Amino acid sequence: AFLLAFGYSLKLSPLIEKISDHKDFKKLLRTRNNVLVLYSKSAAAAESSLRLLSSVAQEVKGRGTISWIDCGDTESRKLCKKMKVDPNSKEKGVELLHYKDGAFHTEYNRAVTLKSVVAFLKDPEGAPLWEEDPEAKDVVHVDSEKELRRLLKKEDKPLLMMFYAPWCGVCKRMMPSYQQAATELKGKYVLAGMNVYSAEFERIKEEYNVRGYPTICYFEKGKFLFHFENYGATAADIAEWLKNPQAPQPQAPEIPWADEENVVYHLTDEDFDKFIKDHSSVLVMFHAPWCGHCKKMKPEYEKAAEFLHAASDSPGVLAAVDATINKALAERYHISGFPTVKYFKDGEEKYTLPHLRTKKKIIDWLQNPEAPPPPEPAWEEKQTSVIHLAGEDFRESLKKKKHTLVMFYAPWCPHCKNAIPHFTTAAEVFKEDRKIAYAAVDCAKDQNHDLCKQEGVDGYPTFNYYNYGKFVEKYTGERGESGFTTFMRTLRERDHERVGKKKDEL
Repeated sequence: AFLLAFGYSLKLSPLIEKISDHKDFKKLLRTRNNVLVLYSKSAAAAESSLRLLSSVAQEVKGRGTISWIDCGDTESRKLCKKMKVDPNSKEKGVELLHYKDGAFHTEYNRAVTLKSVVAFLKDPEGAPLWEEDPEAKDVVHVDSEKELRRLLKKEDKPLLMMFYAPWCGVCKRMMPSYQQAATELKGKYVLAGMNVYSAEFERIKEEYNVRGYPTICYFEKGKFLFHFENYGATAADIAEWLKNPQAPQPQAPEIPWADEENVVYHLTDEDFDKFIKDHSSVLVMFHAPWCGHCKKMKPEYEKAAEFLHAASDSPGVLAAVDATINKALAERYHISGFPTVKYFKDGEEKYTLPHLRTKKKIIDWLQNPEAPPPPEPAWEEKQTSVIHLAGEDFRESLKKKKHTLVMFYAPWCPHCKNAIPHFTTAAEVFKEDRKIAYAAVDCAKDQNHDLCKQEGVDGYPTFNYYNYGKFVEKYTGERGESGFTTFMRTLRERDHERVGKKKDEL
Protein backbone atom coordinates (compact mmCIF):
# COMPACT_ATOMS: atom_id res chain seq x y z
CA ALA A 1 0.00 0.00 0.00
CA PHE A 2 2.87 2.34 0.87
CA LEU A 3 4.49 1.73 -2.53
CA LEU A 4 1.23 2.36 -4.35
CA ALA A 5 0.71 5.59 -2.43
CA PHE A 6 4.35 6.53 -3.00
CA GLY A 7 4.08 5.86 -6.75
CA TYR A 8 0.85 7.81 -6.93
CA SER A 9 2.18 10.86 -5.05
CA LEU A 10 5.22 10.82 -7.29
CA LYS A 11 3.21 10.41 -10.50
CA LEU A 12 5.84 7.78 -11.33
CA SER A 13 6.12 7.41 -15.08
CA PRO A 14 4.75 4.13 -16.48
CA LEU A 15 7.88 4.22 -18.68
CA ILE A 16 10.05 3.41 -15.63
CA GLU A 17 10.25 -0.35 -15.16
CA LYS A 18 10.44 -1.42 -11.50
CA ILE A 19 12.28 -4.74 -11.23
CA SER A 20 12.87 -7.02 -8.27
CA ASP A 21 13.48 -10.44 -9.84
CA HIS A 22 16.82 -11.53 -11.32
CA LYS A 23 15.19 -13.35 -14.26
CA ASP A 24 13.18 -10.25 -15.16
CA PHE A 25 16.35 -8.17 -14.99
CA LYS A 26 18.25 -10.57 -17.26
CA LYS A 27 15.35 -10.49 -19.73
CA LEU A 28 15.38 -6.68 -19.68
CA LEU A 29 19.11 -6.58 -20.48
CA ARG A 30 18.65 -9.21 -23.19
CA THR A 31 15.84 -7.33 -24.95
CA ARG A 32 16.98 -3.70 -24.48
CA ASN A 33 20.40 -2.42 -25.46
CA ASN A 34 20.49 0.95 -23.66
CA VAL A 35 19.36 0.71 -20.01
CA LEU A 36 19.94 3.09 -17.10
CA VAL A 37 19.20 1.50 -13.71
CA LEU A 38 18.53 3.42 -10.51
CA TYR A 39 19.49 1.34 -7.45
CA SER A 40 18.23 2.84 -4.17
CA LYS A 41 18.62 1.90 -0.50
CA SER A 42 14.89 2.62 0.00
CA ALA A 43 11.82 3.98 -1.80
CA ALA A 44 12.17 7.30 0.06
CA ALA A 45 15.83 7.68 -1.00
CA ALA A 46 14.80 7.18 -4.64
CA GLU A 47 12.08 9.85 -4.60
CA SER A 48 13.89 12.88 -6.06
CA SER A 49 15.83 10.72 -8.58
CA LEU A 50 12.59 9.09 -9.76
CA ARG A 51 10.96 12.48 -10.32
CA LEU A 52 13.83 13.46 -12.60
CA LEU A 53 14.02 10.05 -14.32
CA SER A 54 10.27 10.15 -15.07
CA SER A 55 10.94 13.21 -17.25
CA VAL A 56 14.07 11.58 -18.74
CA ALA A 57 12.09 8.44 -19.66
CA GLN A 58 9.61 10.56 -21.62
CA GLU A 59 12.44 12.32 -23.51
CA VAL A 60 14.28 9.11 -24.47
CA LYS A 61 11.19 7.01 -25.19
CA GLY A 62 12.06 4.42 -27.82
CA ARG A 63 15.81 5.11 -27.55
CA GLY A 64 16.61 4.18 -23.97
CA THR A 65 15.06 2.40 -20.98
CA ILE A 66 14.95 3.50 -17.32
CA SER A 67 14.62 0.87 -14.62
CA TRP A 68 14.40 1.08 -10.81
CA ILE A 69 15.59 -1.52 -8.31
CA ASP A 70 14.74 -0.77 -4.65
CA CYS A 71 17.42 -2.61 -2.67
CA GLY A 72 15.46 -1.85 0.51
CA ASP A 73 12.63 -4.31 -0.10
CA THR A 74 13.15 -7.99 0.72
CA GLU A 75 12.66 -9.36 -2.78
CA SER A 76 14.98 -6.87 -4.51
CA ARG A 77 17.73 -7.18 -1.87
CA LYS A 78 18.81 -10.55 -3.35
CA LEU A 79 18.98 -9.00 -6.82
CA CYS A 80 21.17 -6.10 -5.59
CA LYS A 81 23.46 -8.61 -3.85
CA LYS A 82 23.70 -10.68 -7.01
CA MET A 83 24.55 -7.57 -9.04
CA LYS A 84 27.13 -6.55 -6.35
CA VAL A 85 25.48 -3.14 -5.91
CA ASP A 86 25.17 -1.48 -2.50
CA PRO A 87 23.48 1.98 -2.63
CA ASN A 88 23.85 2.20 1.18
CA SER A 89 27.51 3.03 0.61
CA LYS A 90 26.55 6.11 -1.42
CA GLU A 91 26.00 9.52 0.22
CA LYS A 92 22.43 9.92 -1.09
CA GLY A 93 21.58 6.23 -0.95
CA VAL A 94 21.23 5.90 -4.73
CA GLU A 95 23.43 4.67 -7.55
CA LEU A 96 22.93 4.99 -11.33
CA LEU A 97 24.48 2.27 -13.49
CA HIS A 98 24.28 1.94 -17.27
CA TYR A 99 23.99 -1.33 -19.22
CA LYS A 100 24.71 -1.51 -22.93
CA ASP A 101 24.06 -4.41 -25.31
CA GLY A 102 23.22 -6.75 -22.41
CA ALA A 103 26.27 -6.02 -20.24
CA PHE A 104 27.38 -3.47 -17.63
CA HIS A 105 28.82 -0.40 -19.39
CA THR A 106 29.60 2.32 -16.86
CA GLU A 107 28.57 4.11 -13.68
CA TYR A 108 26.71 7.34 -14.50
CA ASN A 109 28.92 10.05 -13.00
CA ARG A 110 27.89 13.13 -14.97
CA ALA A 111 25.60 15.97 -13.82
CA VAL A 112 22.27 14.62 -12.53
CA THR A 113 20.11 17.02 -14.57
CA LEU A 114 17.42 16.32 -17.16
CA LYS A 115 19.54 17.65 -20.00
CA SER A 116 22.69 15.71 -19.05
CA VAL A 117 20.98 12.36 -18.43
CA VAL A 118 19.00 12.66 -21.69
CA ALA A 119 22.19 13.54 -23.62
CA PHE A 120 23.97 10.56 -22.02
CA LEU A 121 21.20 8.10 -22.96
CA LYS A 122 21.07 9.42 -26.52
CA ASP A 123 24.82 8.87 -26.84
CA PRO A 124 26.24 6.84 -23.91
CA GLU A 125 29.79 7.05 -25.27
CA GLY A 126 29.65 10.73 -26.22
CA ALA A 127 31.51 13.52 -24.46
CA PRO A 128 29.79 15.37 -21.59
CA LEU A 129 27.90 18.57 -22.44
CA TRP A 130 29.91 21.78 -22.38
CA GLU A 131 27.86 23.14 -19.45
CA GLU A 132 28.85 20.12 -17.34
CA ASP A 133 32.40 21.52 -17.19
CA PRO A 134 32.58 23.52 -13.91
CA GLU A 135 35.07 25.87 -15.64
CA ALA A 136 32.26 26.86 -18.07
CA LYS A 137 29.89 28.11 -15.32
CA ASP A 138 30.08 31.72 -16.58
CA VAL A 139 29.22 30.84 -20.18
CA VAL A 140 25.47 31.28 -20.79
CA HIS A 141 24.34 27.94 -22.28
CA VAL A 142 21.40 28.27 -24.67
CA ASP A 143 19.31 25.23 -25.64
CA SER A 144 16.54 26.43 -27.92
CA GLU A 145 15.63 29.08 -30.46
CA LYS A 146 13.10 30.46 -27.96
CA GLU A 147 15.85 30.84 -25.30
CA LEU A 148 18.13 32.54 -27.83
CA ARG A 149 15.44 35.08 -28.81
CA ARG A 150 14.68 35.76 -25.12
CA LEU A 151 18.37 36.30 -24.30
CA LEU A 152 18.87 38.70 -27.22
CA LYS A 153 15.75 40.66 -26.26
CA LYS A 154 16.56 41.11 -22.55
CA GLU A 155 20.38 41.42 -22.57
CA ASP A 156 21.70 45.01 -22.55
CA LYS A 157 25.38 44.10 -22.31
CA PRO A 158 27.39 43.34 -25.48
CA LEU A 159 27.06 39.63 -26.22
CA LEU A 160 29.29 37.09 -27.97
CA MET A 161 27.55 33.87 -29.07
CA MET A 162 29.49 30.75 -30.09
CA PHE A 163 27.43 28.51 -32.37
CA TYR A 164 29.15 25.11 -32.18
CA ALA A 165 28.84 21.37 -32.81
CA PRO A 166 29.74 18.86 -30.05
CA TRP A 167 32.12 16.85 -32.28
CA CYS A 168 33.99 19.88 -33.69
CA GLY A 169 37.72 19.79 -32.87
CA VAL A 170 38.28 23.56 -33.38
CA CYS A 171 35.37 24.27 -30.99
CA LYS A 172 36.84 21.96 -28.32
CA ARG A 173 40.24 23.65 -28.62
CA MET A 174 38.69 27.09 -28.28
CA MET A 175 36.28 26.35 -25.40
CA PRO A 176 38.83 26.74 -22.53
CA SER A 177 39.84 30.24 -23.78
CA TYR A 178 36.22 31.18 -24.31
CA GLN A 179 35.11 30.09 -20.84
CA GLN A 180 38.12 31.82 -19.24
CA ALA A 181 37.13 35.04 -21.06
CA ALA A 182 33.52 34.58 -19.88
CA THR A 183 34.74 34.53 -16.25
CA GLU A 184 37.19 37.41 -16.62
CA LEU A 185 34.71 39.66 -18.47
CA LYS A 186 31.65 38.79 -16.34
CA GLY A 187 29.58 41.87 -15.57
CA LYS A 188 30.82 43.80 -18.63
CA TYR A 189 30.10 41.33 -21.43
CA VAL A 190 28.06 38.15 -21.88
CA LEU A 191 29.66 35.12 -23.55
CA ALA A 192 27.16 32.45 -24.58
CA GLY A 193 27.27 29.08 -26.34
CA MET A 194 24.71 27.11 -28.35
CA ASN A 195 25.01 23.66 -29.93
CA VAL A 196 23.23 24.16 -33.28
CA TYR A 197 24.33 20.92 -35.00
CA SER A 198 20.82 19.41 -34.91
CA ALA A 199 18.52 19.87 -37.94
CA GLU A 200 15.99 21.77 -35.80
CA PHE A 201 18.34 24.79 -35.85
CA GLU A 202 18.51 25.20 -39.65
CA ARG A 203 16.67 28.55 -39.44
CA ILE A 204 19.20 29.96 -36.95
CA LYS A 205 22.13 28.72 -39.05
CA GLU A 206 20.63 30.42 -42.10
CA GLU A 207 19.94 33.67 -40.21
CA TYR A 208 23.47 34.01 -38.80
CA ASN A 209 25.32 32.47 -41.76
CA VAL A 210 26.63 29.45 -39.82
CA ARG A 211 28.55 27.60 -42.54
CA GLY A 212 31.04 25.84 -40.28
CA TYR A 213 31.95 25.46 -36.59
CA PRO A 214 32.53 27.40 -34.50
CA THR A 215 30.75 30.51 -35.87
CA ILE A 216 30.99 33.33 -33.32
CA CYS A 217 28.58 36.28 -33.58
CA TYR A 218 28.75 39.64 -31.82
CA PHE A 219 25.49 41.34 -30.72
CA GLU A 220 24.69 44.72 -29.20
CA LYS A 221 21.20 45.27 -27.71
CA GLY A 222 19.98 42.13 -29.46
CA LYS A 223 21.23 43.22 -32.89
CA PHE A 224 23.77 41.09 -34.77
CA LEU A 225 26.72 43.22 -35.90
CA PHE A 226 29.77 41.11 -36.86
CA HIS A 227 31.33 37.68 -36.95
CA PHE A 228 34.36 37.17 -34.69
CA GLU A 229 36.79 35.12 -36.75
CA ASN A 230 40.00 34.81 -34.75
CA TYR A 231 39.96 31.05 -34.10
CA GLY A 232 43.46 31.03 -32.63
CA ALA A 233 42.06 33.26 -29.88
CA THR A 234 43.21 33.26 -26.29
CA ALA A 235 41.07 34.76 -23.52
CA ALA A 236 43.25 37.92 -23.83
CA ASP A 237 42.60 38.10 -27.60
CA ILE A 238 38.82 37.88 -27.04
CA ALA A 239 38.97 40.62 -24.37
CA GLU A 240 41.11 42.82 -26.64
CA TRP A 241 38.74 42.39 -29.61
CA LEU A 242 35.69 43.20 -27.47
CA LYS A 243 37.19 46.61 -26.58
CA ASN A 244 36.88 47.58 -30.24
CA PRO A 245 34.65 45.05 -32.07
CA GLN A 246 34.77 45.29 -35.86
CA ALA A 247 34.01 43.25 -38.95
CA PRO A 248 36.68 40.73 -40.05
CA GLN A 249 39.31 42.35 -42.25
CA PRO A 250 39.25 41.03 -45.82
CA GLN A 251 42.27 38.83 -46.44
CA ALA A 252 44.69 39.69 -49.22
CA PRO A 253 43.77 37.60 -52.26
CA GLU A 254 46.02 34.59 -52.83
CA ILE A 255 48.33 34.89 -55.84
CA PRO A 256 47.44 32.19 -58.40
CA TRP A 257 50.15 29.54 -58.74
CA ALA A 258 50.50 30.33 -62.45
CA ASP A 259 51.47 33.96 -61.57
CA GLU A 260 54.22 32.92 -59.12
CA GLU A 261 57.88 32.56 -60.09
CA ASN A 262 58.40 28.83 -60.79
CA VAL A 263 59.58 26.48 -63.54
CA VAL A 264 56.36 24.41 -63.68
CA TYR A 265 54.56 24.90 -67.03
CA HIS A 266 51.04 26.21 -66.35
CA LEU A 267 48.69 25.05 -69.09
CA THR A 268 45.21 26.17 -70.14
CA ASP A 269 42.31 24.87 -72.26
CA GLU A 270 43.84 26.78 -75.22
CA ASP A 271 47.49 25.67 -75.18
CA PHE A 272 47.29 22.21 -73.54
CA ASP A 273 47.06 20.03 -76.69
CA LYS A 274 49.96 21.78 -78.46
CA PHE A 275 52.21 21.51 -75.39
CA ILE A 276 51.47 17.77 -74.96
CA LYS A 277 52.28 17.16 -78.64
CA ASP A 278 55.53 19.17 -78.46
CA HIS A 279 56.83 17.31 -75.38
CA SER A 280 57.15 13.53 -75.48
CA SER A 281 57.07 12.92 -71.67
CA VAL A 282 54.85 15.15 -69.50
CA LEU A 283 53.52 14.83 -65.96
CA VAL A 284 50.45 17.05 -65.37
CA MET A 285 49.09 17.99 -61.94
CA PHE A 286 45.42 19.02 -62.03
CA HIS A 287 44.81 21.21 -58.97
CA ALA A 288 42.39 23.66 -57.31
CA PRO A 289 43.40 26.88 -55.47
CA TRP A 290 41.50 25.92 -52.29
CA CYS A 291 42.79 22.33 -52.07
CA GLY A 292 44.95 21.69 -48.98
CA HIS A 293 46.58 18.51 -50.38
CA CYS A 294 47.58 20.48 -53.52
CA LYS A 295 49.21 23.21 -51.39
CA LYS A 296 51.13 20.54 -49.48
CA MET A 297 52.33 18.88 -52.70
CA LYS A 298 53.16 22.15 -54.55
CA PRO A 299 56.69 22.75 -53.08
CA GLU A 300 57.68 19.11 -53.78
CA TYR A 301 56.38 19.41 -57.35
CA GLU A 302 58.30 22.68 -57.87
CA LYS A 303 61.55 21.13 -56.52
CA ALA A 304 61.13 18.18 -58.89
CA ALA A 305 60.47 20.59 -61.81
CA GLU A 306 63.66 22.57 -60.96
CA PHE A 307 65.70 19.36 -60.83
CA LEU A 308 64.37 18.19 -64.21
CA HIS A 309 64.83 21.65 -65.73
CA ALA A 310 68.52 21.68 -64.75
CA ALA A 311 69.22 18.06 -65.84
CA SER A 312 71.02 17.65 -69.17
CA ASP A 313 69.16 14.42 -70.01
CA SER A 314 65.78 15.18 -68.40
CA PRO A 315 63.32 12.25 -68.53
CA GLY A 316 60.34 14.65 -68.79
CA VAL A 317 58.75 17.98 -67.87
CA LEU A 318 56.23 18.94 -65.19
CA ALA A 319 53.08 20.92 -65.96
CA ALA A 320 50.02 22.02 -63.98
CA VAL A 321 46.39 22.85 -64.77
CA ASP A 322 44.03 24.84 -62.55
CA ALA A 323 40.96 22.62 -63.03
CA THR A 324 38.60 25.25 -61.57
CA ILE A 325 39.40 27.65 -64.45
CA ASN A 326 40.15 25.20 -67.27
CA LYS A 327 36.89 23.30 -67.04
CA ALA A 328 37.01 21.78 -70.54
CA LEU A 329 40.24 19.95 -69.64
CA ALA A 330 38.89 18.90 -66.22
CA GLU A 331 35.82 17.44 -67.92
CA ARG A 332 37.76 15.75 -70.74
CA TYR A 333 40.04 13.95 -68.27
CA HIS A 334 37.25 13.23 -65.69
CA ILE A 335 38.95 15.13 -62.84
CA SER A 336 36.83 14.60 -59.71
CA GLY A 337 39.40 15.09 -56.91
CA PHE A 338 42.56 17.10 -56.25
CA PRO A 339 45.40 16.82 -56.84
CA THR A 340 45.14 14.39 -59.78
CA VAL A 341 48.45 13.58 -61.51
CA LYS A 342 48.40 12.19 -65.05
CA TYR A 343 51.24 11.09 -67.34
CA PHE A 344 51.21 11.84 -71.07
CA LYS A 345 53.53 10.01 -73.51
CA ASP A 346 53.86 11.17 -77.13
CA GLY A 347 50.71 13.28 -76.94
CA GLU A 348 48.52 10.52 -75.39
CA GLU A 349 47.26 10.08 -71.82
CA LYS A 350 48.90 6.95 -70.42
CA TYR A 351 48.55 6.72 -66.61
CA THR A 352 46.93 8.32 -63.55
CA LEU A 353 49.45 8.33 -60.69
CA PRO A 354 47.94 8.97 -57.24
CA HIS A 355 51.08 7.87 -55.39
CA LEU A 356 53.43 10.56 -56.80
CA ARG A 357 53.45 13.21 -54.07
CA THR A 358 57.15 13.91 -53.31
CA LYS A 359 60.13 15.16 -55.34
CA LYS A 360 61.95 11.80 -54.99
CA LYS A 361 58.96 9.70 -56.07
CA ILE A 362 58.26 11.96 -59.07
CA ILE A 363 61.87 11.87 -60.36
CA ASP A 364 62.36 8.13 -59.67
CA TRP A 365 59.14 7.28 -61.48
CA LEU A 366 59.90 9.48 -64.54
CA GLN A 367 63.27 7.75 -64.95
CA ASN A 368 61.43 4.43 -65.23
CA PRO A 369 57.75 5.09 -66.14
CA GLU A 370 55.58 2.05 -65.51
CA ALA A 371 51.92 1.35 -64.79
CA PRO A 372 50.95 2.18 -61.17
CA PRO A 373 49.50 -0.54 -58.94
CA PRO A 374 45.75 -0.97 -59.64
CA PRO A 375 43.70 1.51 -57.57
CA GLU A 376 41.57 0.36 -54.67
CA PRO A 377 38.02 -0.03 -56.09
CA ALA A 378 35.62 2.78 -55.14
CA TRP A 379 33.18 2.05 -52.30
CA GLU A 380 30.24 1.77 -54.67
CA GLU A 381 32.13 -0.71 -56.88
CA LYS A 382 32.52 -3.15 -53.99
CA GLN A 383 29.92 -5.80 -53.16
CA THR A 384 28.34 -4.58 -49.92
CA SER A 385 24.88 -4.20 -48.37
CA VAL A 386 25.07 -0.39 -48.59
CA ILE A 387 22.78 1.11 -51.26
CA HIS A 388 24.53 3.82 -53.31
CA LEU A 389 22.10 6.54 -54.36
CA ALA A 390 22.26 9.42 -56.83
CA GLY A 391 20.19 12.59 -57.24
CA GLU A 392 17.56 11.18 -59.57
CA ASP A 393 16.66 8.01 -57.61
CA PHE A 394 17.25 9.26 -54.06
CA ARG A 395 13.73 9.99 -52.82
CA GLU A 396 12.04 7.09 -54.64
CA SER A 397 14.49 4.56 -53.17
CA LEU A 398 14.05 5.88 -49.62
CA LYS A 399 10.25 5.73 -49.81
CA LYS A 400 10.48 1.92 -50.05
CA LYS A 401 12.19 1.57 -46.64
CA LYS A 402 10.80 2.35 -43.21
CA HIS A 403 14.19 3.23 -41.70
CA THR A 404 17.16 4.50 -43.72
CA LEU A 405 20.41 5.93 -42.43
CA VAL A 406 22.14 7.85 -45.24
CA MET A 407 25.84 8.73 -45.21
CA PHE A 408 26.66 11.78 -47.35
CA TYR A 409 30.39 11.65 -48.05
CA ALA A 410 33.28 12.65 -50.30
CA PRO A 411 35.81 9.96 -51.35
CA TRP A 412 38.78 12.16 -50.41
CA CYS A 413 37.54 12.95 -46.86
CA PRO A 414 39.64 11.23 -44.10
CA HIS A 415 36.73 11.11 -41.58
CA CYS A 416 34.59 9.42 -44.26
CA LYS A 417 37.32 6.85 -44.99
CA ASN A 418 37.40 5.99 -41.27
CA ALA A 419 33.61 5.63 -41.04
CA ILE A 420 33.05 3.62 -44.27
CA PRO A 421 34.12 0.16 -42.97
CA HIS A 422 31.98 0.57 -39.81
CA PHE A 423 28.96 1.78 -41.79
CA THR A 424 29.40 -1.13 -44.25
CA THR A 425 29.55 -3.71 -41.43
CA ALA A 426 26.40 -2.23 -39.84
CA ALA A 427 24.59 -2.57 -43.20
CA GLU A 428 25.65 -6.22 -43.31
CA VAL A 429 24.12 -6.84 -39.85
CA PHE A 430 20.67 -5.72 -41.08
CA LYS A 431 20.81 -7.01 -44.67
CA GLU A 432 17.97 -9.52 -44.03
CA ASP A 433 15.60 -6.86 -42.67
CA ARG A 434 13.57 -5.57 -45.61
CA LYS A 435 12.41 -2.46 -43.73
CA ILE A 436 15.93 -1.19 -43.09
CA ALA A 437 18.55 0.33 -45.39
CA TYR A 438 21.96 1.88 -45.00
CA ALA A 439 22.57 4.16 -47.98
CA ALA A 440 25.36 6.42 -49.22
CA VAL A 441 25.60 9.48 -51.49
CA ASP A 442 28.90 10.63 -53.01
CA CYS A 443 28.60 14.43 -52.78
CA ALA A 444 31.78 14.93 -54.84
CA LYS A 445 29.87 13.84 -57.97
CA ASP A 446 28.41 16.73 -59.98
CA GLN A 447 25.03 15.01 -60.30
CA ASN A 448 24.71 14.96 -56.48
CA HIS A 449 25.73 18.55 -55.66
CA ASP A 450 22.17 19.91 -55.59
CA LEU A 451 20.88 16.88 -53.64
CA CYS A 452 23.55 17.24 -50.93
CA LYS A 453 22.84 20.95 -50.58
CA GLN A 454 19.09 20.33 -50.42
CA GLU A 455 19.57 17.70 -47.67
CA GLY A 456 21.49 20.16 -45.45
CA VAL A 457 24.97 18.67 -45.94
CA ASP A 458 27.53 21.24 -44.77
CA GLY A 459 30.44 18.92 -43.94
CA TYR A 460 31.59 15.33 -44.47
CA PRO A 461 30.47 12.86 -43.44
CA THR A 462 26.88 13.89 -42.65
CA PHE A 463 24.43 11.18 -41.52
CA ASN A 464 20.68 11.73 -41.98
CA TYR A 465 17.90 9.42 -40.80
CA TYR A 466 14.80 9.07 -43.03
CA ASN A 467 11.46 7.39 -42.37
CA TYR A 468 9.80 6.26 -45.63
CA GLY A 469 11.76 8.95 -47.48
CA LYS A 470 10.96 11.75 -45.03
CA PHE A 471 13.87 13.40 -43.22
CA VAL A 472 13.53 12.95 -39.44
CA GLU A 473 16.86 13.95 -37.84
CA LYS A 474 20.61 14.16 -38.21
CA TYR A 475 22.45 11.19 -36.65
CA THR A 476 25.06 12.59 -34.25
CA GLY A 477 26.00 9.40 -32.43
CA GLU A 478 29.22 7.42 -32.38
CA ARG A 479 30.67 6.68 -35.85
CA GLY A 480 31.70 3.11 -35.15
CA GLU A 481 29.84 -0.08 -36.02
CA SER A 482 28.17 -0.27 -32.59
CA GLY A 483 26.87 3.32 -32.91
CA PHE A 484 25.31 2.66 -36.33
CA THR A 485 23.81 -0.71 -35.33
CA THR A 486 22.52 0.49 -31.92
CA PHE A 487 20.72 3.38 -33.61
CA MET A 488 18.90 1.06 -36.02
CA ARG A 489 18.26 -1.65 -33.44
CA THR A 490 16.58 0.92 -31.19
CA LEU A 491 14.24 1.96 -34.01
CA ARG A 492 13.27 -1.67 -34.67
CA GLU A 493 12.69 -2.32 -30.95
CA ARG A 494 10.36 0.66 -30.92
CA ASP A 495 8.47 -0.84 -33.91
CA HIS A 496 8.14 -4.20 -32.14
CA GLU A 497 6.92 -2.52 -28.93
CA ARG A 498 4.19 -0.73 -30.91
CA VAL A 499 3.13 -3.98 -32.59
CA GLY A 500 3.06 -5.70 -29.16
CA LYS A 501 0.91 -2.91 -27.71
CA LYS A 502 -1.56 -3.15 -30.59
CA LYS A 503 -1.85 -6.92 -30.05
CA ASP A 504 -2.44 -6.36 -26.31
CA GLU A 505 -5.18 -3.83 -27.09
CA LEU A 506 -6.86 -6.38 -29.38
